[in-house]
Amino acid sequence: MIHTWDGKYTQAVIDLWNEEAVKDGYKELNEQSFERIFASSPYFDKLGTFVLIEDGRVTGFACGCTGDDLPLGDIAGYITCIVLEQGSRTDEHYKQLLDAVEGRFRELGKKQADVLFFNPMMLPWYIPDTPRHEHNNAPGVPVGSRLHSFLLSEGYAERAKECAMYLNLEPFSMPEEIRAKERKAAEEGYQTGLFDSANHEGVAEMLKGLNNPLWEKEIGKCTSDGTPVVVAAHGRQVVGFAGPVIRQDNGRGYFAGIGVHPEHEGHGLGTILFFKLCEAFKAIGTDYMSLYTGSTNPAIRIYEKAGFRTVKQFSVMRREF
Repeated sequence: MIHTWDGKYTQAVIDLWNEEAVKDGYKELNEQSFERIFASSPYFDKLGTFVLIEDGRVTGFACGCTGDDLPLGDIAGYITCIVLEQGSRTDEHYKQLLDAVEGRFRELGKKQADVLFFNPMMLPWYIPDTPRHEHNNAPGVPVGSRLHSFLLSEGYAERAKECAMYLNLEPFSMPEEIRAKERKAAEEGYQTGLFDSANHEGVAEMLKGLNNPLWEKEIGKCTSDGTPVVVAAHGRQVVGFAGPVIRQDNGRGYFAGIGVHPEHEGHGLGTILFFKLCEAFKAIGTDYMSLYTGSTNPAIRIYEKAGFRTVKQFSVMRREF
């Protein structure tokens, strides 16, 4: 039987997660992390969170979230997770939980359900074949998982595949090929380095030209409050960025993105910026980097040239009601 959320289920859901979700690579939960990721999130909806009870036991958990201020939030609900105990992992039980989540979305007037990286309930996962290095968010459903195949069977469209890429920074060094690109760009009037408000200007204009609201907000804030960001500049004018340069407590280099204003493409700045970012991370003692990119994104070649390898794939999915 499906029940809407009650805090009394917390420990049982944590136990279920640590038994089953970890098989798909997700990081274990405890009371503190469950509270941080789920219960205390401003987007947590008790009426959009469900458990499956069988013989008095919690054998399934599903959570959806909504928010009109989220990207697509006016029309879409986000599916955060659907987890089932091994013995209860049937299409019928998956459908019961999915129907419950989608039903809540419909009640709220949403027109579609999405599984994608805009979800504010970020689920950390372990990077395979590493000493428990972790990434802070899953941008979709793990490709090849039971939930992935179920959603496909229910008519969810696979809109993109996100490649999770990883680099151990210990052996990283700047190749001479990139140094040569940097020298050539300098001859064309471009310099790369950390943003310095005394020497650089035009960040807002550069970000606006990239047409990415998330970058506008985050990178704009970083350059305003002094958080290091690698930039490319033509004279004083900032024309591209990579970063920010933040070492997280777990040793990971946090990465928001990389972009070059369209008017300044064709000078190799994207490649230079990314290698300079890796160099900056290593200089502050960062252990590793991980990032996502679409499987068809040309930037994947830059990441691979720096030594990144694809370690996992996630599917971005949608169903319209």
